[in-house]
Amino acid sequence: MKEIKSIAALAARFSTLPGVGQKTALRYAYAVIDMTEDQVDAFCAALKEVKSSVKLCSVCGNFTDSDVCDICASRSAKKICVVSYPKDIAAIEKSGAFDGVYHVLHGTLSPMDNRTPDDLNIKSLLSRLSGVDEVIVATNPDVEGEATAVYLARLIKPLGVPVSRIAQGISMGSELEYADAVTLSQALYRRTSL
Repeated sequence: MKEIKSIAALAARFSTLPGVGQKTALRYAYAVIDMTEDQVDAFCAALKEVKSSVKLCSVCGNFTDSDVCDICASRSAKKICVVSYPKDIAAIEKSGAFDGVYHVLHGTLSPMDNRTPDDLNIKSLLSRLSGVDEVIVATNPDVEGEATAVYLARLIKPLGVPVSRIAQGISMGSELEYADAVTLSQALYRRTSL
């Protein structure tokens, strides 16, 4: 059977999304074909809207549709939980175990990928430390996450701010976004000093 170029092109677009393999991408493309014209228009409009309206919080670097995210606007900044990516905030928030604010690094240190401290959102974290009682580093429990946690602890501790690391309730090499709420809650509760 001859390949239809428009279906293949759409499937190729879907396959660029994280976790979407070729078979799933093709299923998504076929699902679009089965949509009504109005559904396709709404789908395209939602894609355009999220791309144009979502930006980074000017305080923490989380995703928001305003200048300052709801968390920064409504919570005490005495405790800052440092995460690698905005999706990690959503995972921690589901646990209900943290009532402070966040700071998003937008990555981790990775010499193999040439990602240095200058590539991360670290300078703005250091500018937020006045009056902070604790910084909790909640990067993934993998080599890059651990290296980032140690680096941050070495920067922050001399400033007189206690630094802790989430407990190892999350298995090494896993990602926060896939951890269940109970595991995340225990990891935050049983965090340790760095």
